[in-house]
Amino acid sequence: MIQAAFFDLDKTIIAKSSTLAFTGKLHKAGLLGRRTLMRAALSQTFYVLFGADHDQLEKTREMLMNLTRGWDRAEIEALVEETLDEVVAPLVYAEALFLIDEHLREGRKVFIVSASPEEVVRPLARYVGVEDVIATKARVDEKGRYTGEVELYAYAEMKAEVIRAVAAEQGIDLEGSYAYSDSATDLPMMHAVGHPVAVNPDRELREACERYSWPILEFTRQVGLTSRLTRPVPLISGATLMLGIGAVAAWILTRRRRG
Repeated sequence: MIQAAFFDLDKTIIAKSSTLAFTGKLHKAGLLGRRTLMRAALSQTFYVLFGADHDQLEKTREMLMNLTRGWDRAEIEALVEETLDEVVAPLVYAEALFLIDEHLREGRKVFIVSASPEEVVRPLARYVGVEDVIATKARVDEKGRYTGEVELYAYAEMKAEVIRAVAAEQGIDLEGSYAYSDSATDLPMMHAVGHPVAVNPDRELREACERYSWPILEFTRQVGLTSRLTRPVPLISGATLMLGIGAVAAWILTRRRRG
């Protein structure tokens, strides 16, 4: 059986909320009003400083569903694709890129698993070299416009359910697989694999790590990416190399020796 590595997106691969990161571009495109833009900016600041609990995520989801009702999905996908370089490139963690690359070299499948909309997650995943995603799917009508309803909400226990279903379908050995997240809301996903790892964990997840003796990684180095058609790699400087290899590679080698 093959193994896999499942990465949460927000504050694990990138430093902010992937959904809220695009609100400025949506405003410029005439899709968001100024008041909504200000609310999103405040939400983003709070999220970066304190993380997001269940109630906050539910409020954000409900707001987005109501807000996007009637929007054209193709238009949103095009906007995300066109602005990835500007919006996402400065937010990616070098350490996350290093780990993704390491897992791919080891022959594991890599998935990005996020509660953010698929229209945001899929192009962003391709941008960092990942093809497989599990993300929230919004229902659209026959004209390709959002109805304001959710077809799949990839959050909390649902993440774990979809991971188990994908594993059964693709022959993935979950006991030999890895999961990375910053949030206690992803505890079901982390319990679904044999190698859970916390990244920049919130307080509740840090407590769980202490309880279960799970490793903790701190990602701090945000790097730009070169635009290319193939899988990108970080722009390596001496500092990036030290951070990426020193903080991550040593841990990986230690895990291998234990195995």
